Amino acid sequence: MIFGPPGSGKGTQAKLLRDLLKIPHISTGDMLREHTSHGDGLGVDAESWMRSGRLVPDATVDRLVEERLLQPDCAGGAILDGYPRTIEQARSLKAVLSRLGMSQLVIHLKVDYTKVIVRIAGRRQCARCGLLYNLVANPPKEPGICDRDGEPLVIRDDDRESVVRERLETYERQTSPVLDFLAGSGSKLCEVEGNDASPAEILQRIRDCMVLR
Repeated sequence: MIFGPPGSGKGTQAKLLRDLLKIPHISTGDMLREHTSHGDGLGVDAESWMRSGRLVPDATVDRLVEERLLQPDCAGGAILDGYPRTIEQARSLKAVLSRLGMSQLVIHLKVDYTKVIVRIAGRRQCARCGLLYNLVANPPKEPGICDRDGEPLVIRDDDRESVVRERLETYERQTSPVLDFLAGSGSKLCEVEGNDASPAEILQRIRDCMVLR
C-alpha cells in the first residue's frame, strides 16, 4: 500500500507501480469520486464529507475496498492508494487480507507539508475534459485556460487551501498513527523520501526498498 499525506504523490507512484508489477491500482479517492459523479446514494453522502476535508466514514470505505479486492484481477495482489487512513480501517484490511491469504507491504512517502500545500493549492482542472494542471510545475499556456479545448480551469473543492490544510491536520491526527499500528502488526515497511525528486527517481527508491524487504 502507498502511505503518505495528501499531495505526497501516492497516486502517481501507485500508477507507476501498477504498470511495473502488472497488478490493479485501487484508489479509494477515485472510487468515491466516481460514485459522487454518478450521484448515487453513496456518492451524495461521500461528497458532503469530502467538501469539508473530512474523512468518509470507515464502514463505507471498508466496504468499497473489500468488494474490489474480491474481484478476480486482484488474485495476484493489488496496490492500495489512500487506504487505510485510520486504525479501524487498518484492522478491517488486515482481516480481509488474512482471509485472502495476502500479506502487506507499506510504502511510506515522507514529504514536507509546506510543499504539499503549495502543490495541491496550485492544482487546476479543465471544467470540460478534466485535464489537470499545476500553476507551479505544469501551468497552462494561457492563465486559467485549458490548452486542449480552451475551456476555463477550475479549482476542485478538495484542492482549496483551507480544505488542504484541514486534510493535512486530519491526516496527522487520525492517519499517521496507522503507521505504528501496521509496523506493530507485522507489516513490512519501506520509508521513502518523497521531496525534491522526479516521479521516476522516487519509483527507483521504492524499488530499491522493496528489494531490501
